[in-house]
Amino acid sequence: MTAPSWPAARGSADGSSTGLFLPRGDALPAGARANEPAAPPPAPPSLPAKPIEKPAPRPLSNRIVEYHLHAEYDAQGKRIQGTSSLTWKNPGSVPVQELYFHLYPNAFESKKTTFMQESGGRLRSDASTENNYGSMKLTSIQLLDGQESELVERLEFVQPDDGNVNDRTLAKLPLPRTVAPGEEITLQMAYSVQLPQVFARMGYAGNFVMAGQWYPKIAVYEPKGTRGIEAEGWNLHQYHGNSEFYADFGIFDVRLKVPSSYTVAATGFPTKPVADDGKTKTYTFYADDVHDFAWAASPDFIYVEEPYATKHVPGVRIKLYLDPKHEHLKQRYMTAAKKAIARYSEWYGSYPYSTLSIVVPPANGNGAGGMEYPTLVTSWAASEENPSLELERVIVHEIGHQFFYGMVASNEFEEAWLDEGFTSYAEDRLMEKEYGVRSNRLLEASYMTNPASLKRHAWQYGGHGAYAENVYTRAKLVLKAIEVQVGSDMMNQLMRTYFQRWKFKHPGTGDFQKTVEDVTGASWKDFFDQYIYGGMMTDFEVAGIRVKALEENGQLVYENSVRLRRLGGTMQSVPVRFRFSDGTQIDKTWNGTESEVIYTLKHTSPLDWAVIDPQYALVLENKRINSFMKTNVDNKLSVRLNLGVVNILETLFGWVVW
Repeated sequence: MTAPSWPAARGSADGSSTGLFLPRGDALPAGARANEPAAPPPAPPSLPAKPIEKPAPRPLSNRIVEYHLHAEYDAQGKRIQGTSSLTWKNPGSVPVQELYFHLYPNAFESKKTTFMQESGGRLRSDASTENNYGSMKLTSIQLLDGQESELVERLEFVQPDDGNVNDRTLAKLPLPRTVAPGEEITLQMAYSVQLPQVFARMGYAGNFVMAGQWYPKIAVYEPKGTRGIEAEGWNLHQYHGNSEFYADFGIFDVRLKVPSSYTVAATGFPTKPVADDGKTKTYTFYADDVHDFAWAASPDFIYVEEPYATKHVPGVRIKLYLDPKHEHLKQRYMTAAKKAIARYSEWYGSYPYSTLSIVVPPANGNGAGGMEYPTLVTSWAASEENPSLELERVIVHEIGHQFFYGMVASNEFEEAWLDEGFTSYAEDRLMEKEYGVRSNRLLEASYMTNPASLKRHAWQYGGHGAYAENVYTRAKLVLKAIEVQVGSDMMNQLMRTYFQRWKFKHPGTGDFQKTVEDVTGASWKDFFDQYIYGGMMTDFEVAGIRVKALEENGQLVYENSVRLRRLGGTMQSVPVRFRFSDGTQIDKTWNGTESEVIYTLKHTSPLDWAVIDPQYALVLENKRINSFMKTNVDNKLSVRLNLGVVNILETLFGWVVW
């Protein structure tokens, strides 16, 4: 489909723009101007023409926060100096006396913080260097209520998860007055951020900077019923080695000042032309119905931009910010982005934003790679000249987060599987559909050596390996197991229903379970209890085979008994195949809710082997080594036998294994 022409207000490669803006940055028909009322029809001659007012677009989300952020980046000192004007609306039903803020850069201020203790100074394959520290310091907090009283001395650091007094990633601010339900409060803050050398999402690598979680970020106050909670209140957690983020939707109006040689990629879209005074550039960005704002900058970026539209994507500008080493790969990045945004919009729901930015960090900046922020993602670093399809896979995965994280904003502290597992499931589906690459689920299931509940808090899995094993791989296998049971068409329906119900909200696991049950019309309690709330995998074993030779009506027959056991979670339909030495094959279906069953089959030949799940339909089976057993019958003994020989065989072919 040919991309539509674009209104000038969209913004150009250098950030310039003209005209007005839609509050959501929505696409407009060719020639239209944002927020411009439609032309009224001609009025009768005797009546004056009345203008027709165009109603303002309804917000996509319940906008709890409004940030006005001004920041200047000191490239020499690797520092961000900033101010924040935050308006917060109390979404609950009781007055609130204090606010809480995430100060994420403080995770890097010493080796004693919770993040550093739990991670060992590593994230994935990237490690911190010696004396590599970062921090955030608030220098002023004023309540804009006419008195402009200074509150910064009231700030106190809290550690609700582990009591680590050396951790200052979460702060409590007692207020001089309460905030009533539905009331708004505005705070003006001044702060500075010392960036670390990047190894865990934020920081610098030479001239490159990734500013993620770079401003004082208010925590989420959850009304009763949110994610199934019974009492309203603040959702409070420190920054952990495995955890990511959780925040409320709102509006972001951001002004960034950087050295003149730098190009900035950011959440949202530009609202003014870039101002350049010869020493510094000032960028302005706006985004709404998002729950975070991130930016990256470098003097080395190669910038590429293309408009894109499909039946399900009204219009989006895809923007690439490439490290020069990967300039020759720009078409691969662009194609992967188009395939991802088109398919996800078709499968789940339309991408509603006007921009999608992709940042390719330099080779020494891989710690910033493979991350998602609203309307902005990062790829792996530009370390290889001709990378494998992993280049596309990372882009496909991170753009998947625009849907499961960006719009369906689950709690990544407490229910990370709703983000990473859903995105990994969607990623596999797209890679197979568009690139012909099928995930090796058999191999992935075999990696499940430490299965645990998907409802664990992110840091409760222990190391990053156990965390990734469960919230990425096991979680997507759980979703695939649902698909195998209900069929691909119904799975597509329930995934789309879940997205449509919960976009721009904060769903929990119970909300997904209810969606599954509503769409399928059946209870999924046992499945969720075992594989989601519990940490089970399936484990079906061929426990033993006994072959007994008999004479019936003057003919030799074999009574083949096979013992099957269930050692893990239940599954209602377990396929079993029996193969006899004459080549005959018999398939049975076992109700895998039983703990044990014995199949007895009489045949003119002895049983050669038995196998559970020969077509690998049981996605959650992780111990297939015990799913097969060979009888090991000596064919030399398969001759005409009299009753005396039969007695001997009863001993020879007793319980082979039981």
